[in-house]
Amino acid sequence: MADQSHPGTPLQPGQAAPDFSLPATPDQHLSLSEMRGAPVILAFYPADWSPVCGDELALFNEVLPEFHRFGARLVGISTDGVWCHAAFAGERKLHFPLLADFEPKGEVARRYGVYRPQEGIAERALFVIDSEGVIRWSYVSPLGLNPGADGILDALDDMTARTRNTGDAA
Repeated sequence: MADQSHPGTPLQPGQAAPDFSLPATPDQHLSLSEMRGAPVILAFYPADWSPVCGDELALFNEVLPEFHRFGARLVGISTDGVWCHAAFAGERKLHFPLLADFEPKGEVARRYGVYRPQEGIAERALFVIDSEGVIRWSYVSPLGLNPGADGILDALDDMTARTRNTGDAA
């Protein structure tokens, strides 16, 4: 019998990133299409307040100036609700939006292939999306391990180099 606790295959580099619109606050939504024109980092994570998630998002918060140096926007996504996100972001002093993939539960995580139906949570997964909406890098980390930011920074650096080389050839 297949292990139903794990999702399908996560979306891979070269695939179009599915658009979505999720609550960022009780009265504001943020969509992927609104961020088009700049690189976007999607950081799916299991839950606010869990130790590993707290450490992971705190690290991303510290590295945020480096992400911005590449013109990239960072967005955290979990199946927690907006009020939980608001309290968590306030406590951790996070300077990037946390989006609530709450209802329908995990719909966006499912579209990205990173929903864990038995637990009702998202995998710890990272996607770097280029300015045109194409996934350029993805990584799924074990739930108990903080993946760090090196893979994200390498992907952003590769995208910048590719853009620079394409521009030079034109």
